[in-house]
Amino acid sequence: MNSEKVLSFFKEITQVPRESGHEELIIAYLQKFAAERNLQCKTDKAGNVLIVKEAACGKENLPGVVLQSHSDMVCEKNEGVEHDFRKDPIKYIIKDGWMIAPDTTLGADCGIGMAAELAILDSDMPLGRIECLFTVSEETGLDGAIALEPGFFDSKVLINLDSEDEGEIFVGCAGGLDTTAEFHYKEEKVNPEFQTMEIFVKDAMGGHSGDDINKGRANAVQLLGRFLYSLEDLDWQLLSINGGNKRNAIAREAKAVIAAEEGTLEIITERVADFDAAIKEEYGKIETELKAGSAPATQAPSAAIDEMTAWNLVTALCASPHGVLAMSQEIENFVETSTNLASVKMTEPGTIRIGSSQRSCITAARRAAAAKMEACFALAGAIVRHEGEYPGWAPAKESAIRDACVASYRKLFGMDPKVKAIHAGLECGLFTEKFPGLDMVSFGPTLRGVHAPGERLELASLDKFVALLVDVLQNIK
Repeated sequence: MNSEKVLSFFKEITQVPRESGHEELIIAYLQKFAAERNLQCKTDKAGNVLIVKEAACGKENLPGVVLQSHSDMVCEKNEGVEHDFRKDPIKYIIKDGWMIAPDTTLGADCGIGMAAELAILDSDMPLGRIECLFTVSEETGLDGAIALEPGFFDSKVLINLDSEDEGEIFVGCAGGLDTTAEFHYKEEKVNPEFQTMEIFVKDAMGGHSGDDINKGRANAVQLLGRFLYSLEDLDWQLLSINGGNKRNAIAREAKAVIAAEEGTLEIITERVADFDAAIKEEYGKIETELKAGSAPATQAPSAAIDEMTAWNLVTALCASPHGVLAMSQEIENFVETSTNLASVKMTEPGTIRIGSSQRSCITAARRAAAAKMEACFALAGAIVRHEGEYPGWAPAKESAIRDACVASYRKLFGMDPKVKAIHAGLECGLFTEKFPGLDMVSFGPTLRGVHAPGERLELASLDKFVALLVDVLQNIK
């Protein structure tokens, strides 16, 4: 087995739609894969799939290993791109040593982990018992792992394949919590003397709200709120506002439609230009494409959001915390607690919904971050709820699989890997609750731009990832 085989399976996976909550096609793909190879396969009520390959002759005494990845992907695309994630395959290119989806997410998170599992199952390597677990809806709240019933797999060693930095072996992760705020508004008539305009912030880098939260990237939703707040001295109406998307992605785009007198719109146009220059100066070393601007509103709503709710919303978006809240006191350069102001959506008439997520390896700190979000939006009159909390994964003092991975890496590449915790959420924390005594690690190839269009996989790192996985499985004691 080699990286070419893994890549071949991943290319197949990119052709199978697998949006979170709509994994029917990828589940069927996995079931067919198992049936064609006469492998044991079971699927639970949630849609989690387990495929088992029994130990090779003479390897029956080796410890069984669970290889685990999630079968869904974050579905993000650039504005104006025609792509239906429910039915269209991912379009990718190979360029300069990277596999890239130029206009959408690639789904290497965690499709490349899935591909590695399939390649292992399809190989004739003499290994011990291998159980390959594919969980559903990880990206929207670890739903599959939450629904997983104790006893679904048997092995006491688990290798999670959902990490994104080759050369790093992860032994712990943050837990998470989602916070949603809802404003309920009344529709008001648009002043008949007003004209409409669209204001936008777009082309921010975005990224993973765990891995990239400490990189100083712009949040388009927060920036739009900040600009609208700067218009407090002018007479205008808010007709609509939308921005961001997934809770675990930093918002890349946001826009609002406003109405005002022609002279006021001219002033706002000038202020938008000044704001564009300001954020370019503020984020210039990080965000190379970020821009703010205005344009005539081509499809303006016929009614406006009532003045009080509109202003309360704008104030809360401007005041909302976003980014790193605390760094670890124990692990150098490790984010301990963060919050992501993910989205603002007009989901149905009369309702504006703000989505956010909080992460921390410390439960009290995670809940305090959620309380801070609640306080901000509750003061502005929103109804706030918390949901989807999942535990962190505390590093074990002793771990045989961690030691085996470090030894294999040192043998293969002549250097030690970095052993660390990750601020992103992994399903391992939930596994510890349902499978006591489970010995776990997580590693993977290098991915960049995860959860954003332009997501890419470094092919050279794939070679090392596959070599490490094979060596660990062949030499596990």
